[in-house]
Amino acid sequence: MKYALVTGASRGIGKAVALRLAAVGWPVVINFLSNKEAAQQVADEIAANGGVAELLPFDTSDPKAIEDALEGWEAAHPEDWFGVLVNNAGIRRDNAMFMMSDDDWHSVLDTTLNGYFYITRHLLKHMMPRKRGGRIINMASLSGVKGLPGQANYSAAKAAIIGATKSLAQEVGPRNITVNAVAPGFIETDMTKDLPVDDLKKMIPTGRFGKPEEVAALVAFLASDEAAYITGEVININGGLYT
Repeated sequence: MKYALVTGASRGIGKAVALRLAAVGWPVVINFLSNKEAAQQVADEIAANGGVAELLPFDTSDPKAIEDALEGWEAAHPEDWFGVLVNNAGIRRDNAMFMMSDDDWHSVLDTTLNGYFYITRHLLKHMMPRKRGGRIINMASLSGVKGLPGQANYSAAKAAIIGATKSLAQEVGPRNITVNAVAPGFIETDMTKDLPVDDLKKMIPTGRFGKPEEVAALVAFLASDEAAYITGEVININGGLYT
């Protein structure tokens, strides 16, 4: 059986992606760090709608925790593999650079960028031998496309994800694996609730923040067979704020 792994899937965009992939038939593995209750609620919602979901907790900034979790899952599922990987986990630690601590810099890059590397490297070893290949979808950001003040760490991590997406797409294209990035703008999630929403809406041509479900719909398309000829792309979903 082919599974989809969604990191950071207990809330926000990750939750919406997990629900959408399950709705179109993917068995989903829900990664989370600490909020087991929220992750279980996502799994229960999937099951209530006839889908299949499992929980897989690990810290995306910890390479040993990643290896242990993935190897444990593979040992328990000897006939199964991940056909879709959605690298969604990420954190924000915003501050002006001259006030940014070492920890704020490294924690954001470790969780968002290094986690992408460790997880993707591991799963590629199993994805590449499969004739039907796979789908890797990386969650970038408006911040990584154009940069945002106060987010030097987050912008650096997301911009690096974009570069890695383009590079990896060329490496694994011959193996029928596509690699794309989705770059959301301002989306209604916990990560944006502390922003000046009314002021920011005035900057967005569509006049509103996006919904997690709208991002999830794009991810589900990129995971589908219909998107087999799309790879190495960064698709902005930002209401026209930056194109």
